[in-house]
Amino acid sequence: MAEVPDAMIRSARLHLWLLVAVALLAVCQPASAEKRVALVIGNSAYQNATPLANPANDAAKVAATLKSAGFDIVDSRRDLAGAESRRALRDFADRARDADIAVVYYAGHGIEVNGSNYLIPVDARLERDTDIYDEALSLDRILIAIEPAKKLRLVILDACRDNPFAKSMKRTVATRAVGQGLAQIEPNSPNVLIAYSAKAGSTAIDGAGDNSPFTEALTQYIARPGLDVRRAFGFVRDEVLKTTGYRQEPFVYGSLGGEDVPLVPAPKAAPAAAAPALSAQGEIRRDYELALQLGNRTALEAFLKQYPDGFYASLAKLQLDKIVAEEMRVAATEKARIAEQERARLAAEGAQKSVQSKAEADLRAAEQARIAAEQAKQVAQDQAAAGEQKRLAAEAPAAPPEKPVNLAALPPASAPADVTRSVQVELRRVGCLSGAADGDWNTASQRSLSQFNRYAGTKLETKVANADALDAIKSKGSRVCPLVCEHGFEADGDRCVRITCAAGSFLNDDNECEKRRANKPVAKRDRYDRDERKYTRSERSERRYRDEESYERPRARYRSEDRYASEPRRDYGRRAGGAGVSQSGRPLTGQERATGCHNFGAIMSGVCP
Repeated sequence: MAEVPDAMIRSARLHLWLLVAVALLAVCQPASAEKRVALVIGNSAYQNATPLANPANDAAKVAATLKSAGFDIVDSRRDLAGAESRRALRDFADRARDADIAVVYYAGHGIEVNGSNYLIPVDARLERDTDIYDEALSLDRILIAIEPAKKLRLVILDACRDNPFAKSMKRTVATRAVGQGLAQIEPNSPNVLIAYSAKAGSTAIDGAGDNSPFTEALTQYIARPGLDVRRAFGFVRDEVLKTTGYRQEPFVYGSLGGEDVPLVPAPKAAPAAAAPALSAQGEIRRDYELALQLGNRTALEAFLKQYPDGFYASLAKLQLDKIVAEEMRVAATEKARIAEQERARLAAEGAQKSVQSKAEADLRAAEQARIAAEQAKQVAQDQAAAGEQKRLAAEAPAAPPEKPVNLAALPPASAPADVTRSVQVELRRVGCLSGAADGDWNTASQRSLSQFNRYAGTKLETKVANADALDAIKSKGSRVCPLVCEHGFEADGDRCVRITCAAGSFLNDDNECEKRRANKPVAKRDRYDRDERKYTRSERSERRYRDEESYERPRARYRSEDRYASEPRRDYGRRAGGAGVSQSGRPLTGQERATGCHNFGAIMSGVCP
């Protein structure tokens, strides 16, 4: 058997080692990153419509942003005609076939016809509304092109502008609608987002600069590493609303799953170093700072129960004394308020002098107790502040072998109930709150603080009770809000006194004394004259005739047939109308007619002839 040359053996060994090295490299290589592709189109130079200034600049800025974000393919095009638009979209569909993320950005004209959206190439004429199907590019065609993408299919349209062909376009069917802006769309495929620069049915603003407000905000947030694309568009919406004065609101249609989907993945964080173990003193300090952050009596008492002795225990006692002093001050202030109300009530009701004197004494005692509690609270507060300064000075030079507690990272605590109650008590003292000091900062309490701002000339926040409001109200030594008394009482300093009206006066609804009016005699018309005014002139003549007839009938019974048989009977009512003659038959004068000398009552009065 022939021997194999040494050179061949060495060559075979070298080849084997190379194969092993290549295999090891293949095994040790990390998994390939997600493939991200993008198509960016900006149409500005329209041939049959008014050219647009911003779309070409917007597309260039978006393309640069995506390239700097590490996209594998960014195909940037500008001023595409209809055929070129279809060719570019077909080529991009081939590139997106094996991609994980596919993005299409379009800036230019876009219109809505019968609920469907179309992107307008630069050579479109659109002489008729049906030309949109032949000359424009439908949004559905773009969605089909990016459909193979596995993780995210994103379409961004900065095309919500006025229709430039609205005046020249002929309608072939009267019922075919051509709307303003783009129409709302609901994608049928999963993992699809369609972002409009303005909400459906509205138009976007181009802005005064080189780029539109939407593109400026988009390039600021869309490529942030690790930022979910939905949150990124939320930030874009807020920025555009603020920039345009709430005239333009971007909108996103579609939905994604529960996981974050950033366009740019977050960088891998370095493994965190193990935190050094806290010393015993460090643990006490941490617990004290947590109790101090909570700022209530329960937390400090729990800390003292666990650590009854030591430096931090002394500081905790000072803080606890401050809280106890504040509670005593609140109680003393409430007691003084009740004593003031009782004194005012007794004075208003006109109680006996001895009872009012006792109420005055109780009020003075309560006021002195309140002042003493105020002073004790101030002393406790100063001592606690001095203790904290000593603690900070003692901890400052020491090297930090342990990780300090980041108090700024803790959630802000809401206003404690004792602070709220204290503000309410002070508002009652200065006459701005009539309700109870129950620690509930409701609408009535907010309104009372607004009243304090009005009459004290302050600008305190009314939504929540805080220490600033408490200090501002406590600085007022007397009533701030005007005293409001019930009906029948008036304000006299800080009291309500009963209103006493002089003789001949009474208290009206406006809480003022008003003089009673004397009763004046009222002239009354004769019943017969009042009845006469209800009838017309002819009816009154007829009534006068009946009255005269009724007057003549009783007289007829007393006539003697011998005496009056030869005398003709007088008919006063029928002669010359009956209304203008006297008993003797002569015409009545104007004064006699005015007196009414044509009826029985006037004749019997003696005025008529």
